[in-house]
Amino acid sequence: MEFSFTEAEIHRYSRHILLREVGGIGQERLRAGRVLIVGAGGLGSPLALYLAAAGVGTIGLIDDDVLDLSNLQRQIAHSTDRIGQPKVESAASAMRAINPLVQINTYNRRLETANIMALFDQYDVICDGSDNFSTRFLVADSCVLAGKTLISAAVLRFEGQLSTFKPHLDQAGPCYRCLYPEPPPAGLVPSCSEAGVLGAVTGVMGTMQASEACKELMGIGESLSGRLLLWDALAMSFRTIRLKRDPACALCGEAPTIRDLSAHQ
Repeated sequence: MEFSFTEAEIHRYSRHILLREVGGIGQERLRAGRVLIVGAGGLGSPLALYLAAAGVGTIGLIDDDVLDLSNLQRQIAHSTDRIGQPKVESAASAMRAINPLVQINTYNRRLETANIMALFDQYDVICDGSDNFSTRFLVADSCVLAGKTLISAAVLRFEGQLSTFKPHLDQAGPCYRCLYPEPPPAGLVPSCSEAGVLGAVTGVMGTMQASEACKELMGIGESLSGRLLLWDALAMSFRTIRLKRDPACALCGEAPTIRDLSAHQ
């Protein structure tokens, strides 16, 4: 494979290229990669910054929120002087400051059934950093229907979890609904705005999302498909739970009943 890196690109990505598992081929795969980030908040901030720094060629950001003072305790892509700006524009400014070579597409709107499939069609990997169950399940269902790899993270208080879902590529791998068949009842699981979250927890989980996205784009290492990583920051303990595809899953099972997004409308 021939590479067309400039001297500046070789210098910028030299620590990647030195890695035997990455090299020029891996860096080229990153440059050709297309990743969509859902949510430009606590998880999306470190995720976006590291993907830009890594040289992922096209990065999309979708979020309809504006920056608030309370966000700055954890959402490190933003700064005090950008309070009141759309989060996607604030994050994009930080990403371009790190790496002006990457293409950043911003979508200052809510992710909905009317726009999600057309948007997902433009990307290879979807990284979900949303903070509500309705969006998480919409993203998860759409990824299976569109045949897209999903890297999903969630945080609350001092804990985080992470997994990769790609049943279209991994025949034994589960989808999100194999793990969570239905959203929990309203009010059962508090949000971060209700229960709080340690800022650094979002940073660790978002950074690990970036690591998994790079691995998926380059085709290196062991995927998190079929495994759920759980982290307890107070105990500083990690554990991994094995996940299997559910043959009765309504989304990816042997007789799926979810064939479109009508349930989300």
